[in-house]
Amino acid sequence: MAARTGIFGALTREHREQLMSLAREVSFATDERIFNEGGKADRFWIIHTGTVTLDVRVPGRRAAVIESLGAGDLLGWSWLVPPRHWHMGAQAASPVRAYEFEAAAIRELCGKDPELDHALLTYVVGVIADRLRSARVRLLDLYAPHGAGEVP
Repeated sequence: MAARTGIFGALTREHREQLMSLAREVSFATDERIFNEGGKADRFWIIHTGTVTLDVRVPGRRAAVIESLGAGDLLGWSWLVPPRHWHMGAQAASPVRAYEFEAAAIRELCGKDPELDHALLTYVVGVIADRLRSARVRLLDLYAPHGAGEVP
């Protein structure tokens, strides 16, 4: 059996089953907007197939694509952090199938199970750190003077 990666690799079998009991399968067409920066973050997804791009608004310019996500990746972490508004936007770059989770139901489940809460928070914090790193590097590539992003 193949090793589990992403959020499924971070959770025990019991916690995966609890999480998946609240999942609903959804799909998005190529170029479909999934959410917009600043909108209400009341759900999240685990991508099953396809590619989603994350972007940020840049005043006076087109939105800057920060990262591409694929199978096994978590789409959306803003549902966890008050005031629960999207920090980036997301768009399907190809046909996407995903598992969708209502954030309130997951927060309620975590409130009843401190081990699941800890495992999920630990995983999501890692995702946030990776996304911030990617955003910084991508924005430096796009907008900083040549060489400004180099670390001494």
